[in-house]
Amino acid sequence: MTQSSTNQANVIPENGFLRIWQILGNPKTGTPAIIPVSRTTWWRGVKSGRYPAGVKLSTRTTAWRAEDIRKLIEEAA
Repeated sequence: MTQSSTNQANVIPENGFLRIWQILGNPKTGTPAIIPVSRTTWWRGVKSGRYPAGVKLSTRTTAWRAEDIRKLIEEAA
């Protein structure tokens, strides 16, 4: 990953959950991407095991453990 992605890993909480827009960014709100891939690429990566599986918080809400996203960034660096 790039230096900016590594710096953004410092902004991720030690524990808790991140929603997909927090991971992939949201241009409407100006949220920068931690992992700069499209939603389709992200979901394909989750399905193939490249990216961590999410946790269903409700029927329409999936989130990812902050620890899993930190680990993903550290492994890619």
